[in-house]
Amino acid sequence: MKPIASKTFLGGLAGTAVLTMMMYFVAPMMLGHPMDIAAMLGSMMGNSWALGMALHWMNGVVVFPLLYAFVIYKLLPGSPTVRGAVWGLVLWLVAQAMVMPMMGAGFFSSNAGGVMAVVASFMGHIVYGGILGKIAGQPD
Repeated sequence: MKPIASKTFLGGLAGTAVLTMMMYFVAPMMLGHPMDIAAMLGSMMGNSWALGMALHWMNGVVVFPLLYAFVIYKLLPGSPTVRGAVWGLVLWLVAQAMVMPMMGAGFFSSNAGGVMAVVASFMGHIVYGGILGKIAGQPD
């Protein structure tokens, strides 16, 4: 079985929606403030929150799901949900080691909440990937 594009996009949409809600509603309980990824991404694009949010949704609904379905899926073992969660782990590692430093948050969010921010980000990415995998991997 291989994911099909329509279900992959739907999985990305659902996963991104849950991840976004976690950033704005769950992270504040852990960190005392939301994880505003739109503002952080926007800081690299003329300080536009709207462009940052658009990039966040484009990555979560289109780019990462397509990479998952057509490149990563066949390389990973396990059920679709496990494969998706592993993809979420990979995305989290890339975000924390490369993207966060580029946005000024430091390596593994050292300048943006430290360990608690890393844990919140980890949880969000695993949930995103699991949802993506579960929906994308459902048979027709």
